[in-house]
Amino acid sequence: MSESHQLGGGVPSPRKADEGVRPPLPTQRNQIILITAVALALYVGVRLLPTGSNLNHMDFRMEGKGVLEFCDPANPQFIPVVAVRSPVVVTLTADGAPAVGSPVNFTLKLATASGKPVAPTDLLVAHTRKLHLLIVDPTLNDYQHVHPEPGRRDGEWKFTLTPGRPGTYRVFADFTPAATQRGLYASADFTVPGSVATVTREPNTTAQLGGFNFELVTPPVLQAGKVADLKFRIESQGRDKVPVPLQPVMGAFAHLVAFDEARSGFAHLHPAETDLSKPPDALRPELNFKVTIPAPGRYVIWAQVNLAGSEAFVPFWVDVAP
Repeated sequence: MSESHQLGGGVPSPRKADEGVRPPLPTQRNQIILITAVALALYVGVRLLPTGSNLNHMDFRMEGKGVLEFCDPANPQFIPVVAVRSPVVVTLTADGAPAVGSPVNFTLKLATASGKPVAPTDLLVAHTRKLHLLIVDPTLNDYQHVHPEPGRRDGEWKFTLTPGRPGTYRVFADFTPAATQRGLYASADFTVPGSVATVTREPNTTAQLGGFNFELVTPPVLQAGKVADLKFRIESQGRDKVPVPLQPVMGAFAHLVAFDEARSGFAHLHPAETDLSKPPDALRPELNFKVTIPAPGRYVIWAQVNLAGSEAFVPFWVDVAP
């Protein structure tokens, strides 16, 4: 019998039976274990690297009902700040008694519910700032947007405000913890002595200020609990239209902030047009917003814009149907 006939028989050789199932050599197995261990060590090491913040996710976590949840910037909605518990506490101290028309210096203290100070290193920059204060009087006719500066001690923030009306002002703090990377909110009040005037405002979709016409286009019926599309427009007054000197403010071409009459919370809205290298039409800039308001009632929506380096605030009053 020839050698070729013997190798082609039906019984496989022992060598072929072992091919494909041979266990790794000790050296190969050790290499696999070493690579896995190094990868795991690198992963743990990266996780343990300092982020600059002394706070972690658990410092901003609270259990139970009625807890303020983190906000997704991609889903703008009305935030019920006052009626729920926030994992961050805000306290205010004024240097002297606040008075209408007089600048007053404030110290704001920002701390977790357990008392840990929230310092600049604990916050991320959002819309060009680490801490935004949305401040409004009881009539909703004096709205101011302030950016405090860090104080000497961790958790202390300093700002100056000139109240325009008497009454109890509400200060909403808007910030993003580095540990969570999600928007969070808190509130505090301060009082300006004097009688609070009764102000009745009717719904309006147009306003005039500084030689410009402002318009807020809303759906025919703004319904609670439904996403609403808003359009904000500006144009110069007079027959001969001139370009609107619209410039970015806080990383956007405009900001809208909505308050309810009870000042139970707010909605901070940013336009869909996010590319600052592509400004809107110069003669009649138009910006698009979305908002979801949960409850019916009357609201004021303040527009904030930068016109030739000067910030302007324009109010629009709207009714939200059930």
